[in-house]
Amino acid sequence: MKISKASLISPDRNGVYGTVAIALSLFVFAYSSRFGQASILLYYGLWLPLVLVDYRRVLGNYGIRLWILGFAIFACLSVFWSAAPGMTARTGIQYLSHVICALIAMRVVCIRTLVRGAIAGTGVVLVYSLLFGVYHLDPLDGTYSFVGAFASKNQLGFYASLGIYFAFVAPIALGERGLWFAAASLVALLSAYSLFASQSATSVLTTVVIIGLWLGMRLVGLLSPAHRKGLFLAAAVCGVMVAVAAIYGGGVDLVLGLFGKDSTLTGRTYLWQQGIEAAMSSPLVGVGYQAYWVQGFSEPERLWEEFYIATRSGFHFHNTFIEAMVETGAIGLVLLSGILLITVLGHTKRLLTQDHDTQSSVLFGIALLLLVRSFVEIDIMNPYHIGSFLLYFAAGKLTLPEARTHQSVEDRPAPAVSEIPLRLRYQ
Repeated sequence: MKISKASLISPDRNGVYGTVAIALSLFVFAYSSRFGQASILLYYGLWLPLVLVDYRRVLGNYGIRLWILGFAIFACLSVFWSAAPGMTARTGIQYLSHVICALIAMRVVCIRTLVRGAIAGTGVVLVYSLLFGVYHLDPLDGTYSFVGAFASKNQLGFYASLGIYFAFVAPIALGERGLWFAAASLVALLSAYSLFASQSATSVLTTVVIIGLWLGMRLVGLLSPAHRKGLFLAAAVCGVMVAVAAIYGGGVDLVLGLFGKDSTLTGRTYLWQQGIEAAMSSPLVGVGYQAYWVQGFSEPERLWEEFYIATRSGFHFHNTFIEAMVETGAIGLVLLSGILLITVLGHTKRLLTQDHDTQSSVLFGIALLLLVRSFVEIDIMNPYHIGSFLLYFAAGKLTLPEARTHQSVEDRPAPAVSEIPLRLRYQ
């Protein structure tokens, strides 16, 4: 049986393969700790072999993507000064290879396929958690919450947030109807129930905020490009003023109180303080990627005990910027923050300057969700995590040529290779 190359690597022809590959990747990201190395090998097997099909088309020109690879490369280099070089070497290579897989997916998967795969994958992940999930007691606030098949309610909440977001944009941004509209509706219901059961205040609040901001940007897009920038700037200034007023006027405490939380965010403010103190021990380059939370080291052992983490693993400072500063110092913090901010601002710029850019519309919401969550979670710093995969996918799309018509780049039929100028053929 002969399989055509286009059915594997052509964004406008590989819908079936791309949807399955994205869905399986999401399942691996969710439960690789349960299924072990075999699931990780499956993930690599979905993306890396595509290089053998047509390496120039699949890889493209990495010279224009060095800013995307910067943090991953620096994480690998931190092995030379790491407090746990063995851990840094292993996880650094895992993270870099994970980024490469995300960039391969970015080259061969269009935005419609990404959304469909995410809907299918999120649905499978949540069904598995509902069937085999458990409740955990939070010793800090004395409440029970549903964590699904995860180790943390926040991870279940994150997948539920993604499920709601993708189910929301599928019919509105992509105009999905029929079978995929039904699938999106079902996943939306599963996600809403999972979000409620997890009682994750972080996920609930970020989901509401992102949907609201996405709708706001959608309304801004109805204006002409000349008026969008002014309205967006005015809205941004007003948003900052409202946020500051909420912080100093007690609005934040009121919202947190609705979820049974206090101003310490269940001990996170103390954890942030400890992280800042740890970062000062090596402020320029850090202690090494993934080299802080290591069993046997006195400081993490103390924090694990204080926060009742019996497994002595799977814990972090609940802030991407503090975690990056501790592990990779100011250099790593700048590199990682740069990727995140450029991705958010890049897709925002495209929405403000172009008409009907479906791709950037969807990726804008994803990047904004990751930015908002970065203040309380570390979704983009670990290998085999849906957050880091989506970040590098969205960042990579900025390196592709922009759409110049009412269709996004990947909704248009792909031109024949002979019709593409040589200098653009392998970007």
